[in-house]
Amino acid sequence: MRPSFHPRLTNGPFDDPGIFIPFLFEKRAVIFDLGDINSLSTRDILKISHIFITHTHIDHFVGFDRVLRLFLGREKNLYMYGPEGFMKNVEGKLASYSWNLVGNFSNRFSLNVTEVYPNHLISRQYVCQNKFIPTKEDVKGPFNAILLKEPALSISAVVIDHSIPCLGFSIEERFHVNIIKDKVIALGLEIGPWLKEFKQALFNLQNPESEFVVRCGKNNKEKKFILGDLSKQIALITPGQKITYIADVVYNNHNKEKIIEFAKNSDHLFIEAAFLENDRDIAEKKYHLTARQAGRLAGKANIKQYTLFHFSPRYTGKEYLLIEEARVAFEKYKVTTGG
Repeated sequence: MRPSFHPRLTNGPFDDPGIFIPFLFEKRAVIFDLGDINSLSTRDILKISHIFITHTHIDHFVGFDRVLRLFLGREKNLYMYGPEGFMKNVEGKLASYSWNLVGNFSNRFSLNVTEVYPNHLISRQYVCQNKFIPTKEDVKGPFNAILLKEPALSISAVVIDHSIPCLGFSIEERFHVNIIKDKVIALGLEIGPWLKEFKQALFNLQNPESEFVVRCGKNNKEKKFILGDLSKQIALITPGQKITYIADVVYNNHNKEKIIEFAKNSDHLFIEAAFLENDRDIAEKKYHLTARQAGRLAGKANIKQYTLFHFSPRYTGKEYLLIEEARVAFEKYKVTTGG
């Protein structure tokens, strides 16, 4: 199965956290956390449609300036999500610049910012031509874990504790459409943008007896198919991916239960492991996880694969200790049901 999501850490495990998630067959991506993002190309950053921030400590949000700089003057609606107090942080960033010339921009760039509370959401829009001064009333709505829902995927959040409200995120496909390239070519078709339309038709539960028109080739030549027949010939439908991201959280009973339930059965868990278990007292004071705790959470959540990140610099050159500690805990708790 070729996955639709291709998550990757934006930096090494000792550097600013975050994962960049581009979508297969689309010029689009989402990102979880905005630390130092100099490793990302301008092309990659401009693919981003939605930004999800766990909390606004500097190592999770300093990259906002680069995003803002690249999107200015472009036709773009950018959606951002963060915990309680997030709007104040965004507005502080925006207020640090002078916007006297933005009225001359012909393209409309807007920031659509949502604060996530345990039981509700508050959204506010900031339009570049208005000097990022909100002109519409805030929109308040219920929060039931889902932040973004599209035909093909959903993105969820959970509120956890890092001495301040902090968010964990999951992105999940409804189901996965795996394209069989050899079968596509055998039909005289090309791999191209039409596959996005084909997948969208399946996610929209379009009538399988309906006509589906494929336009491809240099001349955009049309070929007509019955959607259900085409699906049987070129697609393999499998369960969708689930990717979960947990950063900066203290290990206590409340957080532990929330994380295990939220990350349950993920295909890939990205989870911080800042300290070794021998330094657990430091981890507790700084509201971070140890590698053992991270491995335990991954095991109890029945994770298929996990990636550790956000290592304390005190372990530079000794990251193997964190990796091994997490591995032992993961294997132990993967097969047990005890506390």
